Amino acid sequence: MTKIIAVANQKGGVGKTTTAISLAGAFVHFGKTCLLIDMDPQGNCGRGVGIDSTTLKNTIMDILVGNGDINKIIRKTQTPNIDLLPANLKLAMIESHIQGVAQPFYLLKNALNNLTKSYDYIIIDCPPSLGLLCLNALCAANSVLIPVQCEYFALEAVAQILSTISKVQSKYNKNLEILGFLMTMYDARVRLATEVTSEIRGLFQEKTFNTEIPRNVSIAEAAARGKPIIFFRPSATGSQAYISLAKEILSNE
Repeated sequence: MTKIIAVANQKGGVGKTTTAISLAGAFVHFGKTCLLIDMDPQGNCGRGVGIDSTTLKNTIMDILVGNGDINKIIRKTQTPNIDLLPANLKLAMIESHIQGVAQPFYLLKNALNNLTKSYDYIIIDCPPSLGLLCLNALCAANSVLIPVQCEYFALEAVAQILSTISKVQSKYNKNLEILGFLMTMYDARVRLATEVTSEIRGLFQEKTFNTEIPRNVSIAEAAARGKPIIFFRPSATGSQAYISLAKEILSNE
C-alpha cells in the first residue's frame, strides 16, 4: 500500500524541500519507488530534482482544477524511481480558480485516486503557509513529517502546525498521524541548537526522530545539481543523516 507523507511546517527555511527530496532519495536507496509532489508555487522541489518547472505548461495546478490527467503531467526525474508532480507560480492562483467548489480541501486526495502507476511512497512538499495548499496535502496524507530548525521561535512554529494538524484530524482526515519531528540544520557546537533540540525532545520524545540533519554544504550543492544528496555525494554527513532517517521510518512500519 502506498504511504503518503506530507512534509509540513508553515515556517519558511526549515528544510522542507530538502527533506522531501533527500528522503525520497534515501527511500530509493533502499529499493523503494517515490513520487514527489510539489505543492509550493515556488517550484523549488522541481529544481532540486533537475526539472525547471517555470517553463512547464502543465503542472499540478491543472490537476487541482480538474483540467488534466495526473498520469500525463507526472514527470520522470534524472534519478531512477523518483517521479515528480511539478508546480510553478500558476499554483499561487489556485483559490481564484476553485471558488464555489464544495470540498476544496480534498482536491489533491481525489486526484491521487486517479494514479495508474503504483509507488511505495508519495512525498508532498508543502508551502510555507497553513492555507489551502497545505490543507490539501494534510487531507491527502497518511502522515506528516515536521522539520524543525534549531533556532529561536521554533516552538512557536511547532505549536501552530500542531493546531492545524489537530483541526485536520477532527474535521477532514481522522487517519492523519504525526510521523515525527525532524531537527534540521543542527550544529552541536551551537548552544541554541542543543537547547532547542533538548526542548523538542522533552516535549515530544516519542515523536522526535533520533536522526538530526546537520548543516552540510553538500546538501545545497546536491540541489544545485538536481539530485538527491544520496546520489550526489553518498559519503557526505548530510547524505548519511537522511539514510538514517529513512531507516528509522522503515523500521517503524
